[in-house]
Amino acid sequence: MQVKIEGLTSEEGGRLGTAERLVWFERAVHPELRAEVAGEVTMLGPGTADDLYDGIDEAHAILASVGYYDGSVMDRAPHLKVIARTGIGYDRVDVPAATDRWIAVCNAPDAPTVSTAEHAMALMLAAAKSLQGSAAALRAGEPYAYEDHRAVELAGRTLGLVGFGRIARRVAAAAAALDMLVIAYDPYLPDEAFTVDRAASFEGLLAAADVVSVHVPLTEATTNMFDAGAFAQMRQGALFINSARGGLVDQNALLGALDSGRIFAAGLDVTDPEPLPRDHPLLHHDRVIVTSHVATATSAARLRIFRAALRQITLALSGTRPDHIVNPEVWDQIESQTWIAG
Repeated sequence: MQVKIEGLTSEEGGRLGTAERLVWFERAVHPELRAEVAGEVTMLGPGTADDLYDGIDEAHAILASVGYYDGSVMDRAPHLKVIARTGIGYDRVDVPAATDRWIAVCNAPDAPTVSTAEHAMALMLAAAKSLQGSAAALRAGEPYAYEDHRAVELAGRTLGLVGFGRIARRVAAAAAALDMLVIAYDPYLPDEAFTVDRAASFEGLLAAADVVSVHVPLTEATTNMFDAGAFAQMRQGALFINSARGGLVDQNALLGALDSGRIFAAGLDVTDPEPLPRDHPLLHHDRVIVTSHVATATSAARLRIFRAALRQITLALSGTRPDHIVNPEVWDQIESQTWIAG
């Protein structure tokens, strides 16, 4: 169903042409995509070092990456109709503020699946095999210490997935190929959505898993869900993998669990803050591998994520309901009445 969007029509009353669809890009458009994008919209942005949101004022849409979008940013763009995130998470967008302003918030949940799942597995293997400490010792010129090397075989171990969405399901398939047993906890899914054994509770999963991999969004309810109490419930010598959001983890609690031996090793693609200060103990722990939120930073994923987010924008600006709208109540209002320009 298409709807009329006032404020997004030409002077003659027709739909906006490409030159009139003003989209602000937080990051510079990849050279490989510039011609493709220019055929769909007019490009604005990115911002400057002095003003991250420079040029946003005339935008009808924002293609957002890692910036924060609260009401004050939205108010700088009075014609704004849609914010599309280049990925799954939308915790950097104030969704209630957007809803109050009749701004649709969209994400691209399918696009990061392959690259993020592969990265989670890479972190799992690196942590299990103590690659970080072994490589550091070699760089430092320390003698080869085969007898002292500590590593874990994953075959026969139990992987516990916290959250069982697209990425977690792909991780489950990869882990099964390594002869791991897989369980998952996700209170928001029906039983028929599970292709692995379903854990009855979060606590039950922690107690049963040799490896815990996190795949949930960051919300008020999930902030610091991995605190000292959660780590204390995990198996002695467990592995901990986080490729979701840094704010899910109390990092001091994680360090305590590592130092006590409760956690054998950890693999993190996300931290809080990002990046961590250079002297942060997680960066210098020989049983922790930290990457800089790069799980989706493959050439294929970059293009796929960008195209997926841009599709949400072009659908919305053409009056068609986006595939992945986070605040559908906005579109419900749009379909029942004209989308008035702010």
